[in-house]
Amino acid sequence: MKSRNSSEKFSPTWIFILCIFSFALGMLFTNRIWAAPESNRQIISTQRHDQELQIISGDCTSKKRGGLDKDIMGEVYKTHEAIQSLDKSISTLQIELSATRNSQKSGNFESLPETMRSSRDNVPRKKAFVVIGINTAFSSRRRRDSIRETWMPKGQNLLQLEREKGIVVRFMIGHSATSSSILDRAIDSEESQHKDFLRLEHVEGYHELTAKTKTFFSMAVAKWDAEFYVKVDDDVHVNLGMLAATLARHRSKPRVYLGCMKSGPVLAQKTVKYHEPEYWKFGEEGNKYFRHATGQIYAISKDLATYISVNEPILHKYANEDVSLGAWFIGLEVEHIDDRNLCCGTPPDCEWKAQAGNVCVASFDWSCSGICKSVERIKDVHARCGEGEGAIWRTPF
Repeated sequence: MKSRNSSEKFSPTWIFILCIFSFALGMLFTNRIWAAPESNRQIISTQRHDQELQIISGDCTSKKRGGLDKDIMGEVYKTHEAIQSLDKSISTLQIELSATRNSQKSGNFESLPETMRSSRDNVPRKKAFVVIGINTAFSSRRRRDSIRETWMPKGQNLLQLEREKGIVVRFMIGHSATSSSILDRAIDSEESQHKDFLRLEHVEGYHELTAKTKTFFSMAVAKWDAEFYVKVDDDVHVNLGMLAATLARHRSKPRVYLGCMKSGPVLAQKTVKYHEPEYWKFGEEGNKYFRHATGQIYAISKDLATYISVNEPILHKYANEDVSLGAWFIGLEVEHIDDRNLCCGTPPDCEWKAQAGNVCVASFDWSCSGICKSVERIKDVHARCGEGEGAIWRTPF
């Protein structure tokens, strides 16, 4: 007899339900296993996308910030230039106002500097960038000709330089002690030929250079409304393009005194060449002068030239012209600029610098206070240290 368990059978209905349940359970399990990796990839992809967006957003933000910083710096620079220009204008107006008030108090308008008289007479001054006065003497005809043959344009080129570049170059000279002397007539003849002189209301003399310098600045300011005024000796080589570019770097500053600054000893001995009669004003024996530009070449801005013109009668004259100029500015708010490119030596010094790409503004020999034997040597200096033909026309300023 068989047992009861072996005789029992499963119902087909339950078998069918069990199969469906197993299939559903299998499907559920399969979906869970394979859905997870897909979900992980989506999460990773989403995170990577967010990171890329953050990087792009950060880069854009940094670019915007960088552009904004540049814009801010640009505006700051423009504002600084505007303030300097305004300070320059105010300084000029203050000088002119002071002169006008003094003249009104005295009732003598003839005491006004020539710049103010020109304005009152409605005579417009010519606009210029720089006026260059070449100090010369009656006996220096050969020096003048050597300069005309080297660094100074002649004839129509000189007029073109003035008209197109605003650079005025003139030999400055006064008159002899005797009216219409042979010396004056010789200069008149040379002027009719070259038309490159500025005749000063000044009597020429060896010890009158300080007075001549004052007169030059006063007459130059009266004739030209320039940004800068330069005095140079007639035995110095000058590269006009380099000079203009150098001055242009300082054109926004109100009161500029530019040259090769020095401080030599105050010479009390009467027998020496540069004896200073008023040596006692500079303190104890052996003291040095205050800083001033060497006299071979220097430049001053419009405000300082106007100051000299206004105060010409009361500006004190020391034995040396360069010391006197420095004395006139020592108590003013003036920026002294020491530029050694204005006092290069003659070859090989200036030649080496030119070959290195650092062309000099001016060259001369310290031992001679100018180019030694300049008439014979200036052409060689020009050939070896010059900035090249036509450089002045290509120089932006």
